[in-house]
Amino acid sequence: MIMLPCRLGAPRPGWTRAADIVVIGSGIAGLTAVLHLRRELPSARVLLVTKAHLDAGSTRWAQGGIAAALAAEDSAADHLADTLVAGVGLCDPGAAQVLVDEGPARVRELAELGARFDRADDGSFALTREGGHLRNRIVHAGGDATGLEVERALIAAVRADPEIEVIENALVLDLLRDADGRTAGATLHVLGEGSRDGVGAVTAPTVVLATGGMGQIFASTTNPGVSTGDGVALALRAGAVVADLEFVQFHPTALWLPPAAAAQVGAQPGGQQPLVSEAMRGEGAVLVDAAGEQVMAGAHPLADLAPRDVVAKQMSRVMAAQGVEHLYLDARGLGAQTIERRFPSITARCRSVGVDPVTMPIPVAPAAHYASGGVRTDLWGRTTVPGLYACGEVACTGVHGANRLASNSLLEGLVFAARIAHDIAGTERAGRRGDAVPAAPIVGRGSGLTDPAERAELTRAMTDGAGVLRSADSLRATAKVLVGLGDLRLSGATVTAGPPAWEMTNLRTVATALVAADATRTETRGSHWREDFGERDDVHWLGRILTRLDPEGELIIDVEPMRPAP
Repeated sequence: MIMLPCRLGAPRPGWTRAADIVVIGSGIAGLTAVLHLRRELPSARVLLVTKAHLDAGSTRWAQGGIAAALAAEDSAADHLADTLVAGVGLCDPGAAQVLVDEGPARVRELAELGARFDRADDGSFALTREGGHLRNRIVHAGGDATGLEVERALIAAVRADPEIEVIENALVLDLLRDADGRTAGATLHVLGEGSRDGVGAVTAPTVVLATGGMGQIFASTTNPGVSTGDGVALALRAGAVVADLEFVQFHPTALWLPPAAAAQVGAQPGGQQPLVSEAMRGEGAVLVDAAGEQVMAGAHPLADLAPRDVVAKQMSRVMAAQGVEHLYLDARGLGAQTIERRFPSITARCRSVGVDPVTMPIPVAPAAHYASGGVRTDLWGRTTVPGLYACGEVACTGVHGANRLASNSLLEGLVFAARIAHDIAGTERAGRRGDAVPAAPIVGRGSGLTDPAERAELTRAMTDGAGVLRSADSLRATAKVLVGLGDLRLSGATVTAGPPAWEMTNLRTVATALVAADATRTETRGSHWREDFGERDDVHWLGRILTRLDPEGELIIDVEPMRPAP
């Protein structure tokens, strides 16, 4: 029996704010949700809450672009086919169809909002390919700075609307619910001044989670430091169903740096590793070992443009066989002009640590990059808790299945955030203010905190036992570490309530649920690779693993078979 806290140990709220809708998170999904809500419900009070500054989430780090069928020779059907192949049988076909059908309009909408995408000579979108795509359909900006430009345009639009209240530097703690179990807002901790300082409550009948990913559960990740799984942990504590947690995508080509060089770019151990975009391989760069031998030759028909799980696994195999910590991405064949024009950010970052992509292969290694799983939603972003929605990386719409197709992530945030706004606008609860704080913030009695001093041990255990390579033995060892971290009687530590302890508790909650899902799925599929069950098994495992906490904090695992395609 696995037990986890049903609420965070925290002081009672010392201040309140009331709104009609609270959106938590300021990446592409959260910002898009807010803007669409304002458009569809101009009289509603919309509050945007974000953990750090508005631009501090994962969106700004997205280099490659946004996938959408915009070319004359492309189609939604082709995009759908590539998405389903990458998802290895576990995509929700209905969700994937929504994504590819509505995606082009959302991208054009972004451009109309002011996002400056790269253009071809005739003024059309400049499109490129990435791994798993059989067509050129990746829209990009600034060469390799798509997320930064998208974030800039969205934030500018939010700041231009004086009716949108924004609370920055606010860590969400727990969901508030009313006596009927419906959403009634959330508790927050704000690092600020005046009445908003400390723990408070934002009351609202509708909450939209757009809190991003959980990459910080691993020792090496491309995710920013704010990606500690807060939204998934909150949802679990609130009794929501979480799906597909075992499918964590490891990006094959994070810039590998020795510790001294890592410090120069802020990539400290356990922090955020600089990303070398897959689009570089889309332009023709190849993975090689120290002897110059191509790593992906013969490993997959698409070679270096194979789906990310295939590339990460092959790299891990080669690294293990050769006893090395990294391989190389050789882009020299692209030429200086292409490298510097198409990848200015990557080039500058590499040069800042003494690696010139024009003349040198780039040292790279896989790092945790994207969570395909998350809070389970339907096609309108509704979770299993009434009034609670989720979109972006925190959500599991079913679009990605066992492995996200490259550049479908930003598109998913755009499409489903807009659908959430449309659904909220169509409900009678949208205009009801949440003016009273419920007596009990969540269902369930258990509260707890985990010692933040143990964070390095958690991330190390997760990387070693639940990273790219997994087995029953490694997962068992990792689960044992996680149980120990939750037992303060073993360490004798006294934990003080505050952001470090709350983040650490969220990390342990999400890691524990992920390892339980990993151990349950005894097959290899997509980004979930079991060394002891190396084959895909459609007889027993063509289904989704659902995770939830019962009211007493027991972790419940269910397996839901996939419905046959119509």
